[in-house]
Amino acid sequence: MSPQRSTSKTTPTTTGVPEGAGRGAAGRAGKQPARVAFVGAGPGDAGLMTVRAVELLRAADAVVIDQVAREDVVARHCREGVEVVDAGHGEHGQPLTHAMRAKLVVRAAKAAPGGLVVRLMDGDPGTFNGLAEEALACRKAGIAFDVVPGVSAVSAVPAYAGIPLTAGNGNTVHVVSANDRKANWSASVADTVTVVLLGSPADLADALERLLVAGRSADSPVALTERGTTVRQLTRTTTLGEVRAVMASLEFPALAVVGSTVPLRDQLSWFETKPLFGWNILVPRTKDQSEGTISRLEGYGATAEVVPTISVEPPRTPQQMERAVKGMVTGRYEWVGFTSVNAVRAVREKFDEFGLDARAFAGLKVAAVGGVTADALREWGIHPDLVPSGEHSARGLLEEWPPFDEVLDPINRVFLPRADIATDTLVAGLQDMGWEVDDVTAYRTVRAAPPPARVREAIKTGQFDAVLFTSSSTVRNLVGIAGKPHPATVIACIGPATAKTAEEHGLRVDVLAPEASSDALVDALADHGVGLALAAAEAGEPVLRPSAKKASTRRRAR
Repeated sequence: MSPQRSTSKTTPTTTGVPEGAGRGAAGRAGKQPARVAFVGAGPGDAGLMTVRAVELLRAADAVVIDQVAREDVVARHCREGVEVVDAGHGEHGQPLTHAMRAKLVVRAAKAAPGGLVVRLMDGDPGTFNGLAEEALACRKAGIAFDVVPGVSAVSAVPAYAGIPLTAGNGNTVHVVSANDRKANWSASVADTVTVVLLGSPADLADALERLLVAGRSADSPVALTERGTTVRQLTRTTTLGEVRAVMASLEFPALAVVGSTVPLRDQLSWFETKPLFGWNILVPRTKDQSEGTISRLEGYGATAEVVPTISVEPPRTPQQMERAVKGMVTGRYEWVGFTSVNAVRAVREKFDEFGLDARAFAGLKVAAVGGVTADALREWGIHPDLVPSGEHSARGLLEEWPPFDEVLDPINRVFLPRADIATDTLVAGLQDMGWEVDDVTAYRTVRAAPPPARVREAIKTGQFDAVLFTSSSTVRNLVGIAGKPHPATVIACIGPATAKTAEEHGLRVDVLAPEASSDALVDALADHGVGLALAAAEAGEPVLRPSAKKASTRRRAR
């Protein structure tokens, strides 16, 4: 994904025509201006975007983003080449007014006749977002528009902080923009009223001071949350009388909640107490191999950075692979065993090259080494006959692979498309069970290029909280291209062989997955995070991420 970014003074252009609402934006000069969709992006957590919001982003010819950078949302949901227009700041970094943003939206719509412009707005379009000004400008210009509500920070941020806005006798909520100098605070002084304020640290400090002067009790509980609903969320609690001292430590626009429900956070905090909350995890794999791992880490409150340690390339001599694929069609094999997603991909590419499809697997038995490989096969329309119920490895596959039976098995040959560096464990085991094996190099693995200097420095200086090693090769290659992780970094390994390699490279293994799967590895790391938090609580110490308590000397193997 490489969206084209323009500043507020650049007229957006459109390239390519997506399916759906944006069809026809190219080559329709003289048509009506683009339709504009005002879409709520939510308060920060991309998972809070609505289904309709995602549908429109996928069809957009241009996206006008708000004050908060949304490049990650554009990269995830928009087609390649979509025009991205910054409506947050001008050419020289100055904040844009609502009127200036409205002109920008109209200009973008006129530049994409017959297409679709998505105006991506932080939180909910109708709440402190200038929807009225921009939609009226569209109406005046004769531009049709839609409005897609979004999750507002007003409700989402307190919820992520573990603070309900109403409870018991407190069923009145006042929502105030902190920079509203004309706000009437007299209606907000009762203890039964929950007050929600949004704004910069300076505006929040002034607004809370005015609330205190208006008569709200100095003992009123206050919660201040920065970067709400993201894994960098930070919530501080205090009282209205003491809040100014806490405000001095705020660095970003924040949300304040004043009211009797704030103390419930002690029992209801669920987001900031996740096992890996705020952890930055290094995943030394390719991005397409890591999607499930990244999603699971995010579920535990962590972020992940993917650093490929290998590059997959075709075999130097493709003839062996071509003969094996043709043998699948001519009935040479009884079984085909896949030991990686890359193997599935390599065979599928050969099928495409020869004009074959999944029907060529008719009559063949198919084995997959684990769940991820099995999923890759199912995506192709092939349902594996054998997936190990225990250890997802060559050893686990052998334990459940049936021996050759001269009566029941008409053919005694197995096709194994594998990497050039694959071990002989599976081949030897199958041969011991009476099978003839065609062990074919389907792809080569070579060491990837070193990651950027920023990443190498982060690895060596302990800016990552943990590293997930899913094979011995990821250990060797990461150390080879980027150096050893810092002593404070938690080392998590998928199995004993990987752990042994890590120890041979001078790393102490902190986490060992109970079974050889990526999900089990992430779960084991989360359990380790829980253990660290419990140990800190028992010692009366604050819970710190590993990167926040770096050791001064390099960790050595036990």
